Amino acid sequence: MNKRVVITGMGQVSPLGGTLDEFWNALLEGKSGIGTLTRFDASAYPTRIVGEVKDFDPSRYMDKKDARRMDLSEQYAMASTEQAIQDAGLDVKSIDLDRCGVVIGSGIGGINTFEKQHNLLENSGPGRVSPFFIPMMIIDMCAGLVSIRYGFRGPNYATVSACASSAHAIVDAYRIIQRNEADVMIAGGSEATITPTALAGFCQAKALSTRNDEPEKASRPFDKNRDGFVMGEGSAIMVLESLEHALSRGARIYAEMKGAGQTADAYHMTAPHPEGYGARRSIELALKDAGISGDEVDYINTHGTSTGLGDIAETKAIKDVLGERAYKIPANSTKSMIGHLLGSAGAIELVVTVKSIQEQMLHPTTNLDNPDPECDLDYVPNEKRQCTIRNAISNSFGFGGHNVTLVVGTVNSTG
Repeated sequence: MNKRVVITGMGQVSPLGGTLDEFWNALLEGKSGIGTLTRFDASAYPTRIVGEVKDFDPSRYMDKKDARRMDLSEQYAMASTEQAIQDAGLDVKSIDLDRCGVVIGSGIGGINTFEKQHNLLENSGPGRVSPFFIPMMIIDMCAGLVSIRYGFRGPNYATVSACASSAHAIVDAYRIIQRNEADVMIAGGSEATITPTALAGFCQAKALSTRNDEPEKASRPFDKNRDGFVMGEGSAIMVLESLEHALSRGARIYAEMKGAGQTADAYHMTAPHPEGYGARRSIELALKDAGISGDEVDYINTHGTSTGLGDIAETKAIKDVLGERAYKIPANSTKSMIGHLLGSAGAIELVVTVKSIQEQMLHPTTNLDNPDPECDLDYVPNEKRQCTIRNAISNSFGFGGHNVTLVVGTVNSTG
């Protein structure tokens, strides 16, 4: 039999606060972490708004020497991992480190480092490039650094599937524990892509909102007047354990991982399948894997990017799977307040899903003032809401047609 898997710890770094409680409370209050870009001069860009992590102090989590040898994405990953391990009450001195692994995804990795080092190469020659350039840039190093710091010697790697990267990381960690290849897995994602080149690329792809005069209103999932997503940054990490391991050490359990679905659109590099085919199959497979029906789903945390095609395709997918039941299930978009954390989006949105189960409360989808007629589900517009939640799903979709759906729920004694 497959092992049952539970979530016992969570940590995050995001545009809405440096601790889990700060983040969650800001979401419930409908606060926005989106503002005018401050990290570099973006006056020549059509989009000048982002969801920046503010007041991040890496010295809270590592010494200054180590921080200088890490890309910002790696610093975020280390910070959110420490938060998650502390939140889980995980004593690394008392567990089998050979059965503890790490899977941390990212869509782009150390692009901050790449741009800075390339500028040094162009302006000062190859002798000025840092000897730490490669380990600071490569995507797998978040997982590597976490394992080195804590001594985790189990499965260790990165997942890369654009905006589904961290959701895939969580799926892999879940399966590894299910197969009894580890007792504990650290899983999630990290992204720090607010750089001149990355912003220019997304601008040229016409993917971003240009509502520069109203940053807090720019991310408008499912709203008729949406005009693109807003880039965000940050990290979210979870501690996953086998149920028996968590119980044996008396851990507080947030929720149980119950199922996952993974598909591809096989359609287009950046656009979703117009009928949401891959997304629909992802949801269907996740529910089948969890052994639950659509009638047992109480909440959906959507991918909800605020793009014209994406929001419609996801709505269609949900309705195709759940039928009339879809209209009775509240669904929201965390991106309305923090923007799109790209490779880290799936993890931070699963954190939100788990908090929603724990608190039996839903944050609002902000800026949903004029619902798109083609997005006609209950998207929890503009006000938080109490809700009885037993089982919930979280969707993540990425460029390249990658689709992941995760199912989490309350723990019960029968499975």
